Amino acid sequence: MMKRYRLVVDCPDQIGLVAEVSRFLAEHKASITEASHHTDHEAGWFFMRHEIAAESFQLSLEQFKAEFAVLADKFAMNWRIVDSSQKQNVVVMASRESHCLADLLHRWHSGELECNIVAVIANHDHLRQMAQWHGIPYHYVPFPKENKQPAFDEVSDIIKQYEADTVVLARFMQIFPDALCREMAGRVINIHHSFLPSFAGAKPYHQAYERGVKLIGATCHYVTADLDAGPIIEQDTMRISHSDSAEDMVRKGKDCEKNALARGLRYHLEDRVIIHKNKTVVFD
Repeated sequence: MMKRYRLVVDCPDQIGLVAEVSRFLAEHKASITEASHHTDHEAGWFFMRHEIAAESFQLSLEQFKAEFAVLADKFAMNWRIVDSSQKQNVVVMASRESHCLADLLHRWHSGELECNIVAVIANHDHLRQMAQWHGIPYHYVPFPKENKQPAFDEVSDIIKQYEADTVVLARFMQIFPDALCREMAGRVINIHHSFLPSFAGAKPYHQAYERGVKLIGATCHYVTADLDAGPIIEQDTMRISHSDSAEDMVRKGKDCEKNALARGLRYHLEDRVIIHKNKTVVFD
């Protein structure tokens, strides 16, 4: 795959932003292969993502950062430029349910995800063989009910050991502590069914079945200290009919969860997501 640089910008909206960035890139012979822009008129905020053919660029990445910083300061930009050849290290966390983990490992194994899955962490041991078949280290970390902080301390150490850029909660059913949420803000991705807050707790699909819902779904979002309330990256839905049993809903719900999580992670890995306050702009 062609090596690309990804330039991602967000800043207060003002006249001349696109023109100035385009002029800068043109002066350095940069070939733009993809360009996305969005203005949030209510917030007065501008968002931009450009993909640049690296081979066309006259500057090294470090030279670009130094020179572009002058322009960025002029417009008060939040910005980053990423080399597509530098794949993120991803740690996946799981509990008992295997469908999201299995789906991500398959997509990674088949080359659909631009990342290195460097480890799997789980609070149950029965998914070990799945990770090992893919040649991925598996860390079993039990979470005793009486005190979970030592387990999270161990999780934090493992994440640091593997120099993880991103952590994916593939149906990991323990609540991240506030300190770890703050430390890894914008780097932890979670998936859950979209019944919250209506059907919280155990067996949400069975609760929804009893209410005769006609639409089920899943939400992929960034993890924050506010439980299941972080910025949403992606969602998936599916129609339900009167002929679907509770078990049918569980099966279809798992499909929604797998699809939403995989797409959300892909958008994140490709730097297509910009977080602004508690919302996201996603250039798909």
